[in-house]
Amino acid sequence: MLQGKQTWIFQNHPVIISTGTVGGPYEAEGKIRKSFDILHDDLWLQQESFEKAQQVMLEEAAQIAIKKSPIQKEQVEFFISGDLINQITPTTFAARTIGVPYFGLFSACATSMESLALAAAIINADGANYILSGVASHNSATEKQFRYPTEYGGQKPPTAQWTVTGAGCALVAKTGTGPVITSATIGKVVDMGMKDPFNMGGAMAPAAVDTIETHLKERGVDHTYYDLIITGDLARVGHEISKELLHKRGIDIPEEKYVDCGIEIYQEDQQVLAGGSGTACSAVVTYGHFLKQMEEGKLSRILVVATGSLQSPLSVNQGDSIPCIAHAVSIEAGSDVT
Repeated sequence: MLQGKQTWIFQNHPVIISTGTVGGPYEAEGKIRKSFDILHDDLWLQQESFEKAQQVMLEEAAQIAIKKSPIQKEQVEFFISGDLINQITPTTFAARTIGVPYFGLFSACATSMESLALAAAIINADGANYILSGVASHNSATEKQFRYPTEYGGQKPPTAQWTVTGAGCALVAKTGTGPVITSATIGKVVDMGMKDPFNMGGAMAPAAVDTIETHLKERGVDHTYYDLIITGDLARVGHEISKELLHKRGIDIPEEKYVDCGIEIYQEDQQVLAGGSGTACSAVVTYGHFLKQMEEGKLSRILVVATGSLQSPLSVNQGDSIPCIAHAVSIEAGSDVT
């Protein structure tokens, strides 16, 4: 059911029946390392390229999610996924391996919640019984495409972020046991004229704030309705900017109730500059860390707001500004939903 202009209410309560998360060597040293299903100690994953390594991680996350579920792969009706690389090639090649009807998406780092929202919408409308939603990213593949290959040793400003090497998948079902997807707010493209590709957090913060404000208004709830409001990839710079912008709009979320996946994933002493980013960032932190906390009874209601900067190498080289977007999905403990 559409509520307002941007928010879907999922009256049939699609369920996340299982998840799979995979990380790389830097993630294995991070704060939430115990939340991953698989951690690799090699960026190459014994592959010929970083892009192929990314593909393998997505295949692994999908396989884990299916293996942890009560169903067989043949029962999965759709695979909805995307990534950051040109023509989302790693995801498409993974879809070839997975062998399930496939929707390929690109919303940059917001793709995780876009895919989860679409999976929930299709299942809520009786369009499927089981849908696999997922994303992946790889630090070295992303650096090579959007900035400079790692081996160049290029210097970065402190506003830059570290792309997560990992993959996260959620298996969404019509019925079952697990956290329930209750609503989703689809974001609008917001462009504040910023052109610095090394400050994505600052560029994405206004989009996150716009989606959070819209979600709360259209759902008719206060921020206190949620135990946590979780942004995807703002990291430290964008997180602080978003708090200021929310305050100007009369939304003052306590520090402990407003967190960012790009801050949560790494240790303070890891050299990630402003923090984490990448399509996998919000997916692995949400599907691994926060849903585990929900399973343990520590959280009942969360709002995950994945943020994406929609520039390409071509648009940056042509001097264009950076359009950004944020998609929000609310997830509640199954016993909490009426």
